[in-house]
Amino acid sequence: MRYLISRDDPVPAYLQLYRQIREDIVRGDYLCGGKLPSKRIIAGELGLSTVTVEHAYALLCDEGYVESRQRSGYYVIFRPGDGFTSSPQTEKPLPEAKPAPSGRPDAAEEARPLPGTQPAASEFPFTVLARTMRKVISDRGEQILDRSPNLGLSELRSAVSRYLARSRGITADAGQIVIGSGSEYLYGLIVELLGRDKIYGIESPSYKKIEQVYRACDVQVEKLPLGSDGIESPALWASRAGVLHISPYRSFPSGVTASASKRHEYIRWAAEQGRCLVEDDFESEFSVLTKPEETLFALSTDGNVIYMNTFSQTVSPSLRAGYMVLPQSLVPEFEEKLGFYACTVPTYLQYVLAELIDSGDFERHINRVRRKKRDAGRQ
Repeated sequence: MRYLISRDDPVPAYLQLYRQIREDIVRGDYLCGGKLPSKRIIAGELGLSTVTVEHAYALLCDEGYVESRQRSGYYVIFRPGDGFTSSPQTEKPLPEAKPAPSGRPDAAEEARPLPGTQPAASEFPFTVLARTMRKVISDRGEQILDRSPNLGLSELRSAVSRYLARSRGITADAGQIVIGSGSEYLYGLIVELLGRDKIYGIESPSYKKIEQVYRACDVQVEKLPLGSDGIESPALWASRAGVLHISPYRSFPSGVTASASKRHEYIRWAAEQGRCLVEDDFESEFSVLTKPEETLFALSTDGNVIYMNTFSQTVSPSLRAGYMVLPQSLVPEFEEKLGFYACTVPTYLQYVLAELIDSGDFERHINRVRRKKRDAGRQ
């Protein structure tokens, strides 16, 4: 067996093994329907515990590369040539959206909860937030009154860059990150950047404000039906869209998560005819997986994915702060077309968010919520 596990690597052994097996599956060394080596064989040959190997296999299952069959082993369900998995066991109906909490039809969409994953905004410890706010005022003084650079404070963009590298596998420098006041504002910037002459494809159903913002920007919108693991392949490849806006982690209100096959299919689709993907990664931090699903931005090698997320669920929706990560190839165009726009997030709040990330309080909160959800799932 050619897998190599470095004891000196800070990356845990199970993640090293997971990545190597995943690369073999994507490359086609393990064909769809083929069986992976048993946990005991890999553990024995690499000098690992079976628990370590089981953890790596569990991640592959969670991401849709393989499936476990009782008393039989682990089998590959990833198809590199299309977006479908091989086993009917992976097929499931679309989850039902939860009703609006206040009785108003649009109340749930305004808050954009995801089925089974909604942590209350108040779960972020107010005492930690208040302490951080006081620290920023004490440390920064009158700096909090200064005008922010147009792309956002370098302190926050650098903090986000480091956070994404260690939590989402995204390698992007601070110059690729744009800070803005929430997702709706950033959607508008994307239209200004990519152009109104393109057709914008969206998931159907999808978060209502995505369509509303695009139509308000006077662009043509094409709705693409969701299946059990993402946009249905026939509709995707027949689409006339030049930009595809998707939420692969979990789409709202359906709760659909894109499988590994589907994520690779999105990337292949975008590679044709200069298309672009907008990866809306809302609330992915609260995945109960030890390692959240890989992002399209990290998977793509063509520089055609715009990644975006907000602090609405992780800290508070009242902050109205979000960010997008541009591929390096789009940075000069963004600066030329839109670099004059002033940053819409107050300087003070940017310093607070940067401090929360750099102090570790942001990730400690996320880990607390994830542990709570995992424990609840075991009950």
